[in-house]
Amino acid sequence: MKYRVIIFTNEIEGDSLGWETACQESDKVDYKIVNVNQLNWLDEIQKFNPDIVLTKPGAVSSLHKQLYDEKLYVLSKLFNFKIFPSPEEVFVYENKRLLSFWLKANNIPHPRTKVFYSYNQALSYALSEDKIVAKINIGASGRGVKIMKDEKEKITYLKNAFHGDGVGSSFGPNLAKGNFLKRLINNLKNPENLKKRLKIYKSVKRQKQSGFVILQEFVPHQFEWRVVRIGDSFFAHKKLLKNDKASGSLLKGYAPPPLELLDFVKQVTDTQQFYSQAVDVFESNRGYLVNEMQCIFGQSDPYQMLIEGKPGRYIFQNKKWIFEAGDFARNACYDLRLEYIIKNLRNRK
Repeated sequence: MKYRVIIFTNEIEGDSLGWETACQESDKVDYKIVNVNQLNWLDEIQKFNPDIVLTKPGAVSSLHKQLYDEKLYVLSKLFNFKIFPSPEEVFVYENKRLLSFWLKANNIPHPRTKVFYSYNQALSYALSEDKIVAKINIGASGRGVKIMKDEKEKITYLKNAFHGDGVGSSFGPNLAKGNFLKRLINNLKNPENLKKRLKIYKSVKRQKQSGFVILQEFVPHQFEWRVVRIGDSFFAHKKLLKNDKASGSLLKGYAPPPLELLDFVKQVTDTQQFYSQAVDVFESNRGYLVNEMQCIFGQSDPYQMLIEGKPGRYIFQNKKWIFEAGDFARNACYDLRLEYIIKNLRNRK
């Protein structure tokens, strides 16, 4: 028996390649691709009548992010289609404003975060803090994150946000990732990929946020834990700092994670029924703090975790954590996602 699968893609061409590769290599699914911008998107999905809809939200444009979320709401709430990652996982993905409210409402420990709609209130708060982190609502890999301690810098940022052209993320290649020359050569060798990158850069440049700001307390840290959960598989590694930021640096530390950290992330994701997550966590004097949660995330190495030089995963069995060596993170974890989905569809039948 084959399961019917819709891959619901975003506005960026080729951005669902991970899902497509996983489905192509599986003999257990028939799949169809439907783009969020298709005029007949709902008709096509209804006609195919999928067992599950696989989501791939974008992380570039607030306009398209809102469009994607609205259509996902219709699919899940009005037509009761099974969705993975779940609608709630997608809604808080690359929506830092909503994520801050969501974390507080669910009593999940996180850095103190405030969303201001008033210049005077934002200015008063920013100047009362020695060091403050400003974030734009949408922007992956550390883009749009600004750490400010200088008074003039804070005033300029807030004036731009409330009285100027708005604030945005950096334009062009993410230099924090390193290997810029190598990435440039690879793009020049692949004109289609270069064309895609330039289109994304253009979209990012147009993206300006105004009328509100997101300000977060600065949590001193030398690294940030990234804990990945796909179904019942857990991975963890350290994201190391570059220019005061761990996000987007691609610098990693592969060391055995504290089991208490895995317990913490398991409890958060169990409670919320989130089964496709990268949870970025600070260690602080207040305990573990969730900094970001992403249902879709990048993977620069072929593995998410190394223990004593061996790639693998943790699973929780008989009330204890067990490490299993193996290649569980291939194809940026999309194969593992599909394996988990098929297992659940089979159990549902």
